[in-house]
Amino acid sequence: MKGQINVKTENIFPIIKKFLYSDHEIFLREIVSNAVDASQKLKTLVSLGQYNEAVGDNTIDVVLDKKKKTLSIIDRGIGMTKDEVERYITNIALSGAEEFIEKFKGKDAEEAANLIGHFGLGFFSAFMVSDKVEIDTLSYQGGEAVHWSCDGSQEYDIEEGKWTERGTKITMHIAKESEEFVEESKILELLKKYCRFMPVNIRFGKEKIWVDDEEKKDKDGNPERVQKEQDRIINNSNPLWKQKPADLKDEDYLKFYRELYPMNFDEPLFHIHLNVDYPFNLTGILFFPKIQKNIEPTRDKIQLYCNQVFVTDSVEGIVPEYMMLLRGVIDSPDIPLNVSRSYLQSDASVKKIAAHISKKVADKLEQISNNNHEEFEKKFEDLRVFIQYGMITDEKFCEKMEKIFLFRNTEGKFFTMEEYKNKIEVLQKNKDKHLIYLYTSNTDEQYSYIQAAKDKGYDVLVMDGILDNHFINMLEQKLKDSHFTRIDADVIDKLIAKDEEIPSKLSSEECEKVKTLVEAVVDKQILNVQTQSLEQTAKPMTITQDEYMRRMRQMYETGNSPMASLYGNMPLTYNLVVNTNHPLIIEALNSEDIEQQTNILSQLKDLALISQGLLKGKDLETFIERSIGIIK
Repeated sequence: MKGQINVKTENIFPIIKKFLYSDHEIFLREIVSNAVDASQKLKTLVSLGQYNEAVGDNTIDVVLDKKKKTLSIIDRGIGMTKDEVERYITNIALSGAEEFIEKFKGKDAEEAANLIGHFGLGFFSAFMVSDKVEIDTLSYQGGEAVHWSCDGSQEYDIEEGKWTERGTKITMHIAKESEEFVEESKILELLKKYCRFMPVNIRFGKEKIWVDDEEKKDKDGNPERVQKEQDRIINNSNPLWKQKPADLKDEDYLKFYRELYPMNFDEPLFHIHLNVDYPFNLTGILFFPKIQKNIEPTRDKIQLYCNQVFVTDSVEGIVPEYMMLLRGVIDSPDIPLNVSRSYLQSDASVKKIAAHISKKVADKLEQISNNNHEEFEKKFEDLRVFIQYGMITDEKFCEKMEKIFLFRNTEGKFFTMEEYKNKIEVLQKNKDKHLIYLYTSNTDEQYSYIQAAKDKGYDVLVMDGILDNHFINMLEQKLKDSHFTRIDADVIDKLIAKDEEIPSKLSSEECEKVKTLVEAVVDKQILNVQTQSLEQTAKPMTITQDEYMRRMRQMYETGNSPMASLYGNMPLTYNLVVNTNHPLIIEALNSEDIEQQTNILSQLKDLALISQGLLKGKDLETFIERSIGIIK
C-alpha cells in the first residue's frame, strides 16, 4: 500500500536536511534513543502487569553492513502495529512538523538542528544521512509484522512484514555524501559520545580481548594470555551517578573518574554526588581536580545528560563559569534533550539547577573545612583558584566562602579571613587607622622586602595566584578601611606609614641635589627617582612599583580586557627610592671627585636593579666591569 506523509505546508525532508546539515551526526543519538524508549516502555508494562510474557534479552543491536552501505538499529521493545506506524510515522504533522517548519524557517542552522527532536521529529533525522529508510516492526501485542519504507519523498510504502521478533528494526541506506557513516570507527566514536551511559545495553559487533586461560599454563605454571572474542557492549547502563552513594566507596568514584577522563592522570581532590528529587530531578557526580595556578574553563570537563542520554559538553552559560573548572556529569530529565544551547541558557529550570549545584558545591567545601580542617588546609592550594573564581563571580557563593577561605603567610601557616584580621589589626594599621595587608607574589624575588617587613614585626601573605589581583580588588571593596599592598610597592617605612617621621640628615636643597645627581645616571623612562629620609640601616637605594598601576596592568592582562593592549603598550616603570640618610648617599653627595661620585651612585643603582632582576644586556656587562675595577 502506498501513502503520503501528512505534511500540509511542504516536504519535511529538505527542511530536515537543510537544518540538520551542520550537526548531522546526532541522527544516531535520536534513533538509538528511540530504541531505548521502546525497550523501557516494555519494562514499564511488565511492572504494571500489562505484559506477562518473558522479556528476555533487551539489548539494542547496532549493525553496520559496509558492503550494502546500511546501518540498522534493532530493539526488542514494544514494537508497533500498522495503525501505530501510520499514526506516529506517516502522520508526522501530529508531531509538530508544521510548527517546526514555520518557526524555524530561515533561522540559524545550528539552532534548528538541535531543535529537531523537540518537535517529535527524532526518527526523521535518519533522512539526514540516508537515501532510504526502512522500518520492520512487530508489536508486543502480537498481530501482523509491519514493513514501512520511504526514499525521502512524500510517498511511502507500508505492507505486511516478515519481522518475527518483538520490537523494531530501523534500517538506514546511507547516502553517497554521508559515506563516513559506513565506517566502523566513525559509528563507534558516535556511540561512545552519545550513548555510553544509556540505560539499556547497546551492542555493536564483536571485539577481541586478552584473558587468562586457566587450562593452559606457561613454564612457570601461570595461566597463558589468549585472545577471546566477545560482544562489544559500548555503554555502561548503570553509571555511578544513578547508584546510591551509601553503596559506593572512594575507589568506585576514582574508577568512574578514570572512565570519564582516561587521559587525565591526576587523582581528583574529592567529589560531590548529587541526588535531588525536589523541586526538580537531578543526579550527577562532580569532581574537584587539581587546578593549582592555571585556569582552563574549557569544554569536555562537565558533561550534560538527560536520562543518561548525552546532551552536550559545552556547558558555557548553562552552569556558572567558575563551575567549568570542575569535571564530572550532570543528569536531569528536566534538562531538555533536543534543544539548542542558547535555549538551555535561558531555560528557567536549567537556571534553578545551576544555582542548586553551586549551593551543593559550597556546602561540600564548608563541610570539609568544618569536619576535617587539617585535610582542607592540605588541599587548599589546589582549591584556591576555583574558590577565588567563584567568589569573584558569584555573590551567594562568596558569602559562604568568606567564612572558610584561607590566607597563607610566608611561614606556611593558614588563617581564615577573620583569624588573619585579628592577627594583624594591632601592628599593621597605618596612621589613618587603615588595616594594611602586606603580601608577596614571589617569595624568592621579593625576599629582601619580606625580610625588611619581618624585621618590623609585620606579617606577609603569599598571594601568587593568577586571580589574586582580581581577588584583592574584591576584598578591598568588602573589607572596610583595609588595603592590600604588595611588599615591593614602597620602602617598608612607607608601606605602613606611622605618625612618626624619620628626620633627614640632609637639607631640602641637598636632597634635591642628590635627586639630580641620581637622575643623571638612570634611564628616566624606566626609573622615577624619589628621595626619602629612612633609617640608616635601610638600603641606600630600593626599587619599588606603584601598587595601583602594577595591579591594574596585571588585571587587564589576565582578564583579556580591551584595556590590556593599552596597559601592555605602556612601558614598565619603577620607582628608585634613594635613602638620604644612608652613609653612602651622603658620601657620594659630599665627594669632590666627580668620577667617584658617579661610580658610587651608578653602583648603588645597579645593585638595586639586580635585586629585582632588572639589569640586563649591556648595562649588566658595564656593572660587572665596574665591580671588577672597584675590587682591584
